Amino acid sequence: MIRIKIDNIDLDADEGQTILNVALKAGIHIPTLCHKVGVEHYSSCMVCLVKNLKANSFIPSCSALVQDGMEIDASGDEVKTIRKKAIELLLSEHRAECEAPCRIVCPAGYNIPLMNRLLMSGDYEKALELSASEVTTPEIMCTDCKGFCENTCRRKKVDQPISIRNIQLFVSQSINKYEQPESVKDQSINGSVEQKGIKISNPLRKRFSSKIGKLETEEFKEWLKECTETGERFRDITDINAAGHEAENCMHCDCRASGSCLLRKTAEEFSVKDPAGKIINAPIAKKINHKTGLIFENAKCIKCGLCVRVCEDTRDEPALCFLNRGFISIISEPLTEEFVNILRTKTDICVDICPTGALGKIK
Repeated sequence: MIRIKIDNIDLDADEGQTILNVALKAGIHIPTLCHKVGVEHYSSCMVCLVKNLKANSFIPSCSALVQDGMEIDASGDEVKTIRKKAIELLLSEHRAECEAPCRIVCPAGYNIPLMNRLLMSGDYEKALELSASEVTTPEIMCTDCKGFCENTCRRKKVDQPISIRNIQLFVSQSINKYEQPESVKDQSINGSVEQKGIKISNPLRKRFSSKIGKLETEEFKEWLKECTETGERFRDITDINAAGHEAENCMHCDCRASGSCLLRKTAEEFSVKDPAGKIINAPIAKKINHKTGLIFENAKCIKCGLCVRVCEDTRDEPALCFLNRGFISIISEPLTEEFVNILRTKTDICVDICPTGALGKIK
């Protein structure tokens, strides 16, 4: 039996255990991004760094093995400072937006991207439920709003903005034909129903939000890849078909992992601000496999390698891999394969293990 100390707590450990494993079992929190139980260790993010007090060195807890007599600092100021710098480095080339611009500027923070996805998929009932849960003022705020959402809509640079305001109004006004569930009747953005005329603060503005940096013309067009438009545009939304067709033109600027992204969660934990400038290591581009629904956005990838390692034993189908070396290394399909041929059976596994929104599925 090995005896070690973590944050001045005496702990027993077995030979071959990592510091992270011992800490987790003892209830000591150490943040991680590139680690996953059951997947071979590969220290890359360095967010799990701890200090070996006796050796006066910093080591990755996810791969460093315990040694008898070790004294580990897992939560001191020095450790937190280095973890913060590691997060800042990851964000310096993370060209992504946590939330769509339209939702960020919305005074009430209505989930515009989700509403568009529900309408374009024909799920009218869930669209009504969403509106019922969000519109808790006497009137939907779009009634008197100047339409900030449409001013920031990226579709505006292509032809015309999505008719966001009229879509939201149409769905909201349809609620009187729909019995509101008890679970959403008393909900509101600020915990209580605000009266008309009182400004509602958008809670999204208090959350960490990554930025994409300056966009090149070709990069801007990448969002169009997910549009399922038929060419029809509707400024006035008078029925569900018009709402659905107009929603199909949405460019889906939001991140699919906005609510589950570990990078965002960790940045919030350490109060890290998004760097003003971005290192352009990978252009904003979307690879879409329409056979499996897999979407890969390299600009959001932090090169943790989890998607590569979880498929290392796969022999019957091509998987993702590392290409190039050093700073210019990226995760991609093998040079000998097309993207449409990879991860035919392991798409869901790779999407679930990704700590950011780099891997996702068409919805």
